[in-house]
Amino acid sequence: MTTLSPHSDGRTGGRILVDNLLAQGCDRIFTVPGESFLAVLDALHDSPEIDLTVCRQEGGVAFMACADGALTGRPGVAFVTRGPGATNASIGVHVAMQDSQPMILFIGDVDRATRDREAFQEIDFPAMFGPIAKWAAKIDDAQRIPEYVARAWTVAMSGRPGPVVLALPEDMLLDVVETVDRPRVMPAVQACDPFQLHALGEMLEAAERPLAIIGGAGWNKRAADSFGMWAERSGLAVASAFRRQDALPNTSPVWAGNLGYGPNPALVQRVRDADLLLVVGPRLGEATTDGYTLITPDHPGQRLVHVHPDPNELGQTYRTDLAICADMGSFADALHSIASRPREDSGAHDDYLAWSTPAPRDGVALDLGPCVAEMRARLPADSIICNGAGNYSGWWHRYWRYAGPGTQLAPTAGAMGYGVPAATAAALRHPGRTVVALAGDGCFLMNGQELATAVSHGVDMLVLIIDNAGYGTIRMHQEREFPGRVSGTALQNPDFAALARAHGCWAETVETTQAFAPALERAMTEPGVRLLHLKTDMKVITAGATLST
Repeated sequence: MTTLSPHSDGRTGGRILVDNLLAQGCDRIFTVPGESFLAVLDALHDSPEIDLTVCRQEGGVAFMACADGALTGRPGVAFVTRGPGATNASIGVHVAMQDSQPMILFIGDVDRATRDREAFQEIDFPAMFGPIAKWAAKIDDAQRIPEYVARAWTVAMSGRPGPVVLALPEDMLLDVVETVDRPRVMPAVQACDPFQLHALGEMLEAAERPLAIIGGAGWNKRAADSFGMWAERSGLAVASAFRRQDALPNTSPVWAGNLGYGPNPALVQRVRDADLLLVVGPRLGEATTDGYTLITPDHPGQRLVHVHPDPNELGQTYRTDLAICADMGSFADALHSIASRPREDSGAHDDYLAWSTPAPRDGVALDLGPCVAEMRARLPADSIICNGAGNYSGWWHRYWRYAGPGTQLAPTAGAMGYGVPAATAAALRHPGRTVVALAGDGCFLMNGQELATAVSHGVDMLVLIIDNAGYGTIRMHQEREFPGRVSGTALQNPDFAALARAHGCWAETVETTQAFAPALERAMTEPGVRLLHLKTDMKVITAGATLST
C-alpha cells in the first residue's frame, strides 16, 4: 500500500470511514475509546455533525446503540476496541439480533501483519460474532470501506433487521488511499403479493374467532397507524408479542394486551380459542408462546397466517397456512383493500382494561401496582419506558399503557442491565420527551455506571431502582424447583440514592406506597437525572403472586 502525505488528495482509512458514516446519516456514535481505532477518533475530531457519546463500559455502549436503532429504524452505531472491548459489547449484539433491531458494531482490530499469532487481545471476530449477527466481516482494504459500510447499512435494515459487526485492523485505518464514497442506502422492502392478500381475505371471512398478534421485525409507526385503523374498522382483537406492547396504542378499542411472561389469563384463553391467528411481525418465539405450548409449531385446530419481512423466518418453526413475505408498512396499507365484515365487540379490550387496573394488596409496605398507576396519572402518555430483565418489569408490562411505537425499550432477549443505557440513548435521541429507566437492584448494578454517561451528556431522565435485595426472578424459580433451599440469590446492596447523588443525580429513597407519589412529584420538578430508590419486599415476587402462593 502506498502511503501518501496527509496533505495529498488521499484520505486515511479512518477519515474515509467517518465520511461514509456521515453519508449514511449517522449522527451519533456510542463508544469506549481504544487505541486500536485512534485514526477514527482523530477523524471525528473534525466531524462535529456526529455526537460522540463516550460511555463507561462496552456493554453499555452496545445497549445504547441497540436502543438507538430501535428508535430510529436505522442502525445504531457503536465503536469498541479489540479483545475485552468486543467481548463486553457482545451482549448488545445478541440483544439486537433477538430483538430484530438494526445496529452496527465497529471493532478496532490488531494490525494485519500480526494476525493469526494470538497477538495482544486478538480474536477472530467474524468467527466469534457470526452466529449472533446478520453479518460479521473484517475490512482489510481501506479502498473498500465505502462498499463495506453501505453493505452493513443495507444488511442491518433489510428483511429482518439486526446487527452487523465489522472489524477494523489498526494499520488499515492509517492507510492513505483514494476511493469513492457510497451514497445513503435505504432498506429493500417487499410489497404484499395481491394473490396472498386475496387468500388472506377469504380466510378472515371464514374465521369465527380470529386474533391478531403484532410487533417485531420492521414494525413502525406507519404499520401501527395503518394496521390499527384496519383492525378497528373490522373489529379484530389485537395482542402483542413479548415486550412489543408499544406496537399499537394501548387505548385502541381492539387492544387485547400482551403475551409473554405473566399474561392475562383471559388473553391466553382467547389465543387458545382462536380459529385463525394473524401474526404480523413477530417470530413467535419462546417467550411469546410460553415455550411453544400456547401456540404449538403445528397448532392443531388453528389456521396460522404469518407475515414477516424475511423469507428465512417463514416456515422455519411453525407450520404456516399462509406465509406472506412483506414489509410491515406495505402489508398494513394493503389490508385496507380487503373487504372484511365488521365483527361484534369481542370484549378483549374490556378484559385488558380490567387486567391493567391495579388493585391494592394488603400487607405490602411498598405496592408497585398503585405506583405505576400514579406514574400513568403524572407522566405524559408518550413517555419512553426502558427496562432490562427481572420480575420487577412485570408491574409495568401489566399496568403501564404504552402509547404506540417508540414508547417501549425492553430486550426480548431478557438481558439484564439494559434499562439505564437504553434510557440514556432515548433521552439523547428525544430530549423533549419523558424517559424512564426501570431497573431491579441486580439489573442496575450491571450497567449502573452509565449514570455517569447520562450526567456528563446532560440528559434528562427518571431512574427507578426496584430493590428487593436479591435476584428475584431466579429466587422465584428456585422456590418452585427447590422450595426453602435459598442459594446464591440474596444480594447485599449499596445505598442507591447516595450512589446516584455521588454521580451528580437528584435522588430519594422510597419505602412506602404513600411516599411514592410525593417523591415522584419532587423528582419531576428537578432537572437532569433523577433517581428513586424503591425498597420492596422479596416475598411480593410478581404483580399477582407471592413466594408462598
